[in-house]
Amino acid sequence: MTTIGQDDFIASIEDALQYISYYHPPDFIKALGDAYAREKSPAARDAMAQILVNSRMCAEGRRPICQDTGLVVVFLKIGMDVRWNAAMSVTDMVNEGVRRAYRNPDNVLRASMIRDPAGARSNTGDNTPAIVHMEVVPGDVVDVRLAAKGGGSENKAKFVMLNPSDDIVEWVVRTVPTMGAGWCPPGMLGIGIGGSAEKAMLLAKEALMEPIDMHDLKTRGPRDRIEELRIEIHDKVNALGIGAQGLGGLTTVLDVKIRDYPTHAASKPVAIIPNCAATRHVHFVLDGHGPARLPSVDLGDWPEVHLQAPETVRRVHLDTLTRDDVAAWKSGERLLLSGKVLTGRDAAHKRIADLLGEGRPLPEGLDFTGRFIYYVGPVDPVRGEVVGPAGPTTATRMDKFTETMLDRTGLLGMIGKAERGAAAIEAIRRHRAVYLVAIGGAAYLVSKAIKAARVVAFADLGMEAIHEFEIRDMPVTVAVDARGESVHTSGPAAWRNDRAPPAGMQSGI
Repeated sequence: MTTIGQDDFIASIEDALQYISYYHPPDFIKALGDAYAREKSPAARDAMAQILVNSRMCAEGRRPICQDTGLVVVFLKIGMDVRWNAAMSVTDMVNEGVRRAYRNPDNVLRASMIRDPAGARSNTGDNTPAIVHMEVVPGDVVDVRLAAKGGGSENKAKFVMLNPSDDIVEWVVRTVPTMGAGWCPPGMLGIGIGGSAEKAMLLAKEALMEPIDMHDLKTRGPRDRIEELRIEIHDKVNALGIGAQGLGGLTTVLDVKIRDYPTHAASKPVAIIPNCAATRHVHFVLDGHGPARLPSVDLGDWPEVHLQAPETVRRVHLDTLTRDDVAAWKSGERLLLSGKVLTGRDAAHKRIADLLGEGRPLPEGLDFTGRFIYYVGPVDPVRGEVVGPAGPTTATRMDKFTETMLDRTGLLGMIGKAERGAAAIEAIRRHRAVYLVAIGGAAYLVSKAIKAARVVAFADLGMEAIHEFEIRDMPVTVAVDARGESVHTSGPAAWRNDRAPPAGMQSGI
């Protein structure tokens, strides 16, 4: 009989969440480093370099890999012979560990969980509650698999009830392009096959907790149908040419993980859940001998990579830009931004749209005329930082506000991640504006370009408040230019089926 103490369990959850906030799993670093070495697309290669540099910076500085520090997902296998020395329920202990981890003053993590999701959507303030799955199994230990799952990748989850005769691979390959780049590839696909609707989704999520081993699998060869499917889907998805951050390239997925379960004879449920470049998960076992002992980290595991030389990139000063300046930029072009930029994301955009719709003025001092807005919800600063990790959020969520912002506020441009929809692109073209992308999964690296920060409106929205950042040499790519040309269309098209792009194309597209 093993006794697991309440304090040990809570401390283990807290320590694990802090650990995965700044340490990538070594298998991910190895796989991404290998993909970086193979990559031929300059745009995708630079994106991977930023992700790898950011990852090492986070490991050294113990700060979050991504500003979206995720919703917490925990899979527990509790041995039948385990005895708890605890006054709290298991779920309450998990949530207490989450609460402590996300409020840790040495490495504050962004609280993203909201209550009343169909109504007021108010932040819980400590990132609770976690999503907890428990299973009672033979044995005398508690097996814990824990992840912090970002909203950008979680929002791209897909589910289908196929007919028994339908082709799973065909559906996956057809579906992945519809997910866009908001899940921040290169990452992993977790696929669940069988069971029921909810079981397939659970299988897909559990699959993402497994280590990356695609290279080893291909070296030894598949042993069963599931491993054959993994290889086939991996190769066919990468042949789509989506590439890192959707910019076009050879590697979109580092691995494909599949779990299956028996299902009804009339059914074939299939689920896909992607994991982004901020892959964060860890596995540990509690055996009654104190808190979890997490794996040691060797900084030698990170490959040596080089960011694009500043002299090869156009330098831009935001404070003096005109529409004629912006009109000269081309889709796929790399820029280094300096000057002042406003921030804002979902809640701020809705509030602005509501004010304008009611004929009311914007808050005093909030003027978007000729300026750029950066879609970001930063992590709180610690230890003298100007701002915490501050990477971009998915821009497509702001598409429905784009026409209003460009038409009613005088906004000149936007910065985010991933593609824009057709209506947003048309609004950008019509208003001679521009949309730029920063690299998702490089939040700490991006934050180092922010030299000053202040809240200018909607302070009650917390991390979604509108800030003014003063930035210096923030790296971005022109994603949609003033002519409406999108790199997220031209890039993957140029690299589909491992085709090299024509000579002279910008940034590998």
